[in-house]
Amino acid sequence: MGGTTVYRSSFWRTFWTNAVMAPRTSLGFMRVDFVLGTVFVIPLTQMVFFAFVVQLSAAGAPGAAASIAYTAVGNAVATVTYSSVFSVCQTTDTEKQQGTMEHLLVSPANRLALYFGRGLIPILISLATVTVGLTYAALFFGVHIPLSSVPALAVSVVLTAFAMVGFGLLLGGIALYLRTSIILGNIFLFIGLLLSGVNFPASQLPISLQYIGDGFPLTWGLEAIRAAINSESLASLSILWAAVAIAAAISFGAAIGLWEIFERRALSTGSIARF
Repeated sequence: MGGTTVYRSSFWRTFWTNAVMAPRTSLGFMRVDFVLGTVFVIPLTQMVFFAFVVQLSAAGAPGAAASIAYTAVGNAVATVTYSSVFSVCQTTDTEKQQGTMEHLLVSPANRLALYFGRGLIPILISLATVTVGLTYAALFFGVHIPLSSVPALAVSVVLTAFAMVGFGLLLGGIALYLRTSIILGNIFLFIGLLLSGVNFPASQLPISLQYIGDGFPLTWGLEAIRAAINSESLASLSILWAAVAIAAAISFGAAIGLWEIFERRALSTGSIARF
């Protein structure tokens, strides 16, 4: 009586609602063929392609087997970009195309819970993709993964999955201001292959490109995974884990910041048409 009650959905209700519904709507992850292809087929085909290229270029040269193993690990991890970057980035397009963006802007949903909820399923798929990719690397490409390194490797994979999904959400935040996110996702998909030390050490790049590559979470995540496989010291791993965690935090924070700016501008003008 005499007052206005503003409904605020709880953080966890918003989180779990988005975690369950986003795969069915904006992410499209509930298709069985998509999940199976992303987890089991894409890692193997990409690893075989680049390993074959390395084999042809290094045929008869000393260290060819090590180069193939290096490439196999790099691509086992890089395939995470399909579920964590490319697909997550396209959620912006889906919201606009389905006409749900306007409803989302005026909803009382907690924005932090919304972003983290949408990232849950991609994180799980990313974990599965990297795990399967590393299994392929061990079975078919001569990569030796000591049992003693598995705990550190697991931590590295989990942190990398979080960081890459955060980066995908960041690109999705940038795509709020663009007509489409497909081109943006493709650009960063292949830039990661070039600058993040996937097929060759990033140290072989010009210094300027190395600095650019250091801005990508994939670079640090891949370095942490390689360090874990090589059973490097806990001190070295801790530094890399901290770098991956920082990259994840920056990506999630920047994504939420871009969303808030977009929301204010859209609400002030009453339209998202200009975006």
